[in-house]
Amino acid sequence: MKRRKTRQISIGGVKIGGSAPVVVQTMTTTNPRDVRGTVDQILRVEKAGAEIVRVAVPDMKAAGILKEIKRKINIPIVADIHYDYRLALMALDQGVDGIRINPGNIGKKERIESIVKAARELSIPIRIGVNAGSLEEDILLKYNCRPTAEALVESSLRHVKLFNEMGFEDIKLSLKSSDVMTTVDAYRMISKEVDYPLHLGVTEAGTTLIGSIKSAVAMGILLSEGIGDTIRVSLTADPIEEVRAAYEILKALGLRKRGLNLVSCPSCGRAEIDVIPLAEKVEEGLRDIVMPITVAVMGCVVNGPGEAKEADIGIAGGKGVGLLFKKGKKAIKIKESDMAESLIKEVLQSTMGKGI
Repeated sequence: MKRRKTRQISIGGVKIGGSAPVVVQTMTTTNPRDVRGTVDQILRVEKAGAEIVRVAVPDMKAAGILKEIKRKINIPIVADIHYDYRLALMALDQGVDGIRINPGNIGKKERIESIVKAARELSIPIRIGVNAGSLEEDILLKYNCRPTAEALVESSLRHVKLFNEMGFEDIKLSLKSSDVMTTVDAYRMISKEVDYPLHLGVTEAGTTLIGSIKSAVAMGILLSEGIGDTIRVSLTADPIEEVRAAYEILKALGLRKRGLNLVSCPSCGRAEIDVIPLAEKVEEGLRDIVMPITVAVMGCVVNGPGEAKEADIGIAGGKGVGLLFKKGKKAIKIKESDMAESLIKEVLQSTMGKGI
């Protein structure tokens, strides 16, 4: 799949754009004034595969502890700033790796310029984040008070022009809506106007299932067209679920390889073993694997043996027993009651020392 060529920026050493892989981001949900809770959550999302984390900075107390948080984590931290330009200046002084602002709610040009100047002096990138829920009033009026894709693009280009006039081009852009096709259309349009790296996301997408589906549709369309350099799956859920969903989207498109690729049949009247709980146990038991591996859990003789043979490791079940396959070859026969444990054990042994 051919990727859109964009400028490359660096956030805390993580390359974004150019020929770099699509980067997975998430955002903390802890009290941003709670150092320990925030650090603990960031360490958990690091383990899940997050490569950049964003932290909300609602006040000076939250801004003033960013240095302490950064010192205890291993991935770049981006400060999420709204309304008060002084929070951005404090965050930059605390040593964050990136800033996310919506210039439209920062206020006077002089305030934006002070952020840009400080970021330029420190060589810190800024994400210009435009959301459908917070567009400038004059742009909304122009588009009949509707946050259309055209409105999102116009707002973004206005801010890009302002930053360029200030001599700043270390930029990443996002144009998010809670509506899937508005999001898709906005990114398609902006990708024809600028070559800055783009951060993809459907904002306020919803709970784990609903939000993951919306995000997968929007990001799947855009990434398949070569658009997008970083992604966040915005869920009303633990941010670990955001990271997992992001990797599943990227793996499905062949853009990243990490951890478990589970192939399991949906189960039907032909299945002679209880596939659903078996697949769920296998998925849960292999959540923490980092090494890419394809595991098959199949329940009948129609597609089971074929799919199991194609996987790195797989089980094809029938009449209360299953055949364990490794690299296409039959290994052993296993009772249904032992299938989950045996399959998990076999996978863990195969990946031992290779990135678990």
